[in-house]
Amino acid sequence: MITLVALYKRPSDDGDFEKHFLEIHVPLLRQFPGLRALHVVRVTGAPIGESKFSFLVEASFDTRAAMDAALASREGKAVARDLMAFAADLVTVFHGEPLA
Repeated sequence: MITLVALYKRPSDDGDFEKHFLEIHVPLLRQFPGLRALHVVRVTGAPIGESKFSFLVEASFDTRAAMDAALASREGKAVARDLMAFAADLVTVFHGEPLA
């Protein structure tokens, strides 16, 4: 299993960002071919102070090859285009695999 993770900073205009994220971006994510699981988490706080993040997304695939194929697909390119159009300066994307 491999998971693609996107961590979104809190934008200055939270309402427009959230509307686009929930109504356009998340439905695009659900179209990834080979997607095993999708977890979308609204960040609601931090142990100390206020969090600078608004959302965390985890998109899991069976293998690295499956994730790479999803990212290279038509649907994956649509996700990337949308991400760069509305959140390029707010998002950090990385992938990881479980240790155990």
